Amino acid sequence: MSFVGPTMATISTAPTTARPAAGWRPRRLLVTRSALGFAHGRAIVARAEAHGVEVVTLPGDRLALGLPDDPRRAYAAAKSTLAVVVAPPSKRRLQPIAPSADWRVDLAEGCPAHCSYCYLAGSLKGPPITRVYANLDEILDGLPAYLGQGSITSRSQDRAHEGTTFEASCYTDPLGLEAITGSLSAAITWFGRWDAAAQLRFTTKFADVGPLLGLDHQKRTRMRASINPAMFARFEGGTAPVAARLAALADMACAGYPIGLTIAPIIAAEGWREAYDALLAEAAAALAGIAGVDLTIELITHRFTPGSKAVLENWYPGSALDMGLDNRTTKRTKFGTEKQVYDAPTMRSLRTFFEARIAALLPMARVLYWT
Repeated sequence: MSFVGPTMATISTAPTTARPAAGWRPRRLLVTRSALGFAHGRAIVARAEAHGVEVVTLPGDRLALGLPDDPRRAYAAAKSTLAVVVAPPSKRRLQPIAPSADWRVDLAEGCPAHCSYCYLAGSLKGPPITRVYANLDEILDGLPAYLGQGSITSRSQDRAHEGTTFEASCYTDPLGLEAITGSLSAAITWFGRWDAAAQLRFTTKFADVGPLLGLDHQKRTRMRASINPAMFARFEGGTAPVAARLAALADMACAGYPIGLTIAPIIAAEGWREAYDALLAEAAAALAGIAGVDLTIELITHRFTPGSKAVLENWYPGSALDMGLDNRTTKRTKFGTEKQVYDAPTMRSLRTFFEARIAALLPMARVLYWT
């Protein structure tokens, strides 16, 4: 086993000349002066220009957002802006990300989707602009130092075969940005060349996997589709339809990737049993007939903090998403903050249902965790 990662010199950062994939396009791209000092940053700018995106080169490294004073217009403008910046050393020091993976590795921060339960609300400060990192080589070159050091998979009897795991979608949806950034393809290729017991992981609500299918991934990247039934997917604005996400997941499995389902957030509203039963059946149908599929499932119930609730109600006024206190209980986090989770009887009902129906409909899957 090698403890040295591959160099970025082996990874092409040139913009693709293939037919552009469908998906999110920012209305404008801001690029800082320092970001242009990196080949990956310049490649992102080239891709954006090829897609007709307005590119604004900033005179320094401070993001001049130029957002409207009106909160609704400011939100819309921020959500349609992509900024290319340099991740400072503090951002490159990895943090544990239980229960998903050993470490969180950020290729970007922020997401172009409009989910009215967004996990990032209240976590990322300021307007919801998406920032992508130009110094991807520095980020990836720092990963070997963490090999074997995690506590979720590295030292877990049940998940040690996954190696040291690096989660790339804690603060972003990297596939949603891929047509402009190319960061996910570069990371997958880098992990494919890294001769080590390590795995890159990402989850997504998008479906444009075409650029990923031909990469030499060496089974060291696991893609998970984040899914919800139609009655709850309506809260996921700007994303791919769930059927398209499942079709993309099947394409990735056929290309040899380990895959997974992230069922999140699980919402205990009226009719949830029938809705999630149909969703699991849809997933089973999408993956039927794929030989040797390596499938995991992660089950995450809906929760929110007072801060995230306030932000979301400002972003999405009039949303039908239930953030009331019925069937809820207060849970204190390890950081001393509070969040609202489902109460014990509701959690038991949900968990019992999912364990039984997954065993019946997706018996080949490994459930990694319930939270």
